[in-house]
Amino acid sequence: MVRLDYDFSRLIQTAACTGCRICADVCPAVSGSGQGRLSGLYRLTELRRLLRRRHGLLGRLLGRREVPAEQLNAYAETVFRCTLCGHCQAACPVGIELKELWFSLRQDLVRQGAYPEKADRIRENLKESHNVFAEDNEERAEWVEDLDEPPADGFIRAQAEMVYFTGCVAAYYPLAQKIPGHLARIMTRAGASFTLLGSHEWCCGYPLISAGQGELAQELIAHNIEAVRGRGARKVLFACPTCFQMWREHYPPEFELAHSSQWLAEALAGDLLPLKPLNLTVTYHDPCDLGRSAGVYEAPRQVLRLLPGVRFVELAKNRENCRCCGGGGSLEMFDPELTARIADQKVDEILATGAQVVATACQQCVRTITAAVRRREAELKVMDLTELVFGALEN
Repeated sequence: MVRLDYDFSRLIQTAACTGCRICADVCPAVSGSGQGRLSGLYRLTELRRLLRRRHGLLGRLLGRREVPAEQLNAYAETVFRCTLCGHCQAACPVGIELKELWFSLRQDLVRQGAYPEKADRIRENLKESHNVFAEDNEERAEWVEDLDEPPADGFIRAQAEMVYFTGCVAAYYPLAQKIPGHLARIMTRAGASFTLLGSHEWCCGYPLISAGQGELAQELIAHNIEAVRGRGARKVLFACPTCFQMWREHYPPEFELAHSSQWLAEALAGDLLPLKPLNLTVTYHDPCDLGRSAGVYEAPRQVLRLLPGVRFVELAKNRENCRCCGGGGSLEMFDPELTARIADQKVDEILATGAQVVATACQQCVRTITAAVRRREAELKVMDLTELVFGALEN
């Protein structure tokens, strides 16, 4: 018997939908594909039918009726073509926790064997190598060697007040490796007591949750907690919003958690970093997991306001209404073409501001938007906040 993955409140919420279609209007997958069946409204309508078939009155009278595999697989194809950006949840006028429902739905479909086979690659990679790319985990901090003057200890110290949790993408993906490099040098300049975990850092576990296999994340969570304890740290810092949000929601509340934008805002406000003017017009893209999920909107903007010579302009849609870049929810693995179309729409909005630079605070957003800018051959610089701050440092 398949075990349901929805608690009572989730089941109640499935009946609360008014059919207003607002979730479809704000959905990046719908606008990128032109397919209404990728909307939250369609997904929720089909979920109600699925639950009634299993556990409705006729199901109780006639016995459990299994959904044909072909029908279930067709539904799963729409469920996994989603960035899990949470815009539908933020816009829902009746407050349905749609993003959380999508996590439960993915897990339910995995239990029934209705999910993209590519999702198994995530599980296999994490089991074998503890990172999503199946790279040698001993090389997780190898990016340090590419710095101009790498420290002798490689930023890996036996004890420190703060652990910088790098994350898989920034540790291994060449385009994103500049983010930990910049942040480590900025923290060094500010005199921060920090350490990397190096090979002792394992994936945070979010890729398993987004793939509907969250139960397998517990081993990763337990390992990372022990690794941080072993350094005597009281605080964990993240430049990756997804790692940050994963620790906030799924790890025990043992440590103080902060995103790099929050730390940078405090460092700049405290005059810990000597700065020079940049003379740039900059707009800012709110990462979904940092903004809508974690509620961090002001710190990145404070960083931009504190950088001399930066003229800040907002995107037409910003903060909780910010459009997703297309890089979340493992969509790039399941449907790379849809990710590209969503990113192209994002670049259209960015170019309309006239900004020279679009700053963000997420390595995945940097990757996805940069790829779209290169395809378009647009005159736009894509930068993480750490890169902007590093560029403003004197000497």
